[in-house]
Amino acid sequence: MSKDLVFYTNPQSRGGIVHWMLEELGVPYKIEYLEYGSSMKSPEYLAINPMGKVPAIRHGDVVITETAAICAYLADVFPEAGLKPEGDALGPYYRWLFFVAGPFEAAVGLRACNVNLNAEQEMQLGCGRLERVTDVLADAVGGRQYIAGERFSAADVYVGAHIGWGMLFGTLEKRPEFVEYWRELQNRPANRRSEELAEKAMSKQA
Repeated sequence: MSKDLVFYTNPQSRGGIVHWMLEELGVPYKIEYLEYGSSMKSPEYLAINPMGKVPAIRHGDVVITETAAICAYLADVFPEAGLKPEGDALGPYYRWLFFVAGPFEAAVGLRACNVNLNAEQEMQLGCGRLERVTDVLADAVGGRQYIAGERFSAADVYVGAHIGWGMLFGTLEKRPEFVEYWRELQNRPANRRSEELAEKAMSKQA
């Protein structure tokens, strides 16, 4: 039996990554747009995500928060979409999906807050300096069309979106490896559809 799939988001949030993922799945879903500081902090939504943040999804009675977790969950429960690799590609799939969700995002966030880690802080936090995680990520995507194996996967949605947004907003260097990796991903029809829907939502909010 199919379950209703509800997507909670704001068009100016990380929800854009989940929106792209949902469009790649090609399954029906409902969008609930929330506003910062109002409906996002309402008792109704806090019952779904006590952090009062987006994105989140509700799939039947199951609630999932955290963007990388949502992408991994959707790839798992909709296997017909082929967004979760098999065999030897499964290791790199999980590795890079959560590398970007963990060390990379932490390092980018710290630098955005003007925090430059010393050697002792690097050990305590575990994420490493932005320069180091950038080198590692560039190495991972360099010369590759997809981050895990020979097929597009949910990890490419997550990793690709962070690389694309990072270069757009200046939080990530426009290295040749990143530019080449993002070139084809950004033009995937599902990504373009999600961007168009987000633009329409923003125009209605304006």
